[in-house]
Amino acid sequence: MTLRVLLVDDNESRAAEVAAGLREDGCEIVAIVRDPADLVRLVREARAEVIVCDLDTPSRDALESMRALHRDEPRPVVMFVDRGGEAGIEEAVQAGVAAYVIEGLSPSRVRGVIDVAVARFRAHQSLRAELEQARTALTERKLVERAKGILMTTRGLSEDEAFRSLRKLAMDQGRRLIEVADSVIALESMLSGHKKPKN
Repeated sequence: MTLRVLLVDDNESRAAEVAAGLREDGCEIVAIVRDPADLVRLVREARAEVIVCDLDTPSRDALESMRALHRDEPRPVVMFVDRGGEAGIEEAVQAGVAAYVIEGLSPSRVRGVIDVAVARFRAHQSLRAELEQARTALTERKLVERAKGILMTTRGLSEDEAFRSLRKLAMDQGRRLIEVADSVIALESMLSGHKKPKN
């Protein structure tokens, strides 16, 4: 599998050696940059699939740039550092780094580390998507329940009748159930807002 790799390394000769090794392993080097600042723009412009960083010690700016990448344009990030402590590892993981390797980069093992990082990244993204779907489903269920409650109160319907009424509206209008529920809630809010207060 060919991977489009953006390489971050401020050591020109080391970067050239790593890039050559990655090309031999079937990777396409789309960019080599010295500074990881503005990673989001660099990744978008180069259409990179993986970011490999070889840093002596990651700076706070570098980690912040990776955090922005993880938020705005998630990609697997592999970081090789010469030295690192527990705090550095934790900060890197929080910034979205998929693999953090201490004692520097060995060109012969880069592809193996990248493959593991890509697999881990994909698994993490899949879990995030599942969690987001579950949250969306829960939110939608709550809104449908609220709309049912409104119909039960305003029209004197049973819970089943209210649900059937919502479902029929959705089918008749060719809309999703949640969209109809939103409309019912919005209408109820608008009408209750226009009710004159009792003296």
